[in-house]
Amino acid sequence: MYGAEAAKIYDAQHRARGKDYRGEATEVAAQIRRRMPEARSVLDVACGTGGHLEPFLDMFDDAEGLELSEPMLDIARAALPGVKLHHGDMRDFDLGRTFDAVTCLFASIAYVTSEAELHAALRCFARHVVPGGVVAVEPWWLPEKFIDRYCSGDVVEADGMLIARVAHTVRDGDASRMEVHYTVVGADTGIRHFAEVHRAMLFERRQYEEAFTAAGLDVEYIDGIQCGRGLFVGVRR
Repeated sequence: MYGAEAAKIYDAQHRARGKDYRGEATEVAAQIRRRMPEARSVLDVACGTGGHLEPFLDMFDDAEGLELSEPMLDIARAALPGVKLHHGDMRDFDLGRTFDAVTCLFASIAYVTSEAELHAALRCFARHVVPGGVVAVEPWWLPEKFIDRYCSGDVVEADGMLIARVAHTVRDGDASRMEVHYTVVGADTGIRHFAEVHRAMLFERRQYEEAFTAAGLDVEYIDGIQCGRGLFVGVRR
């Protein structure tokens, strides 16, 4: 989960690095409507700062978001005034209503810590869609696609800041462990440095599909989209 320092630069650095939120949201909306052409409402779980939720507002009559990180949610509230944004955990939230579709993107599902929690999250998603409704989940890297000891880094300029980011990702049992260091330079703020560690589960395709099926969802895996990680799309029976 992202902390306050990372939340402040989250959108700026991802957009500057080429993250195409609108393009990804358009693809996900198309996948939803291939299965439910009349879909009008969507809940974006782990919506973060609202990067995908913002374009969903143009694609659905009713779009809401749910996020566990309060710093991320604060930024989303400022960016999307008037939009219903809920604080909650993907494993056990209850909004008291259903939607035509539930999405969970940018590999956020991998922040659960076990296969049991994966099943709990999918059950929760399924409870929040109508019969015939769609659940779309972007996984973290499948084990066969994961690159152990992966190093990455870049420097971008955005929102009046220079942001340097370096990351090192290793396999840690049935998960990946990514250590990320940031150096942020601003004319008024000077130089600051902070680091975060993110642990993401490396579930197999079979484990995702079993969790969808157990939750009462007929699932299909679409390879190649969403930055190459693919997308699991399920329809509630």
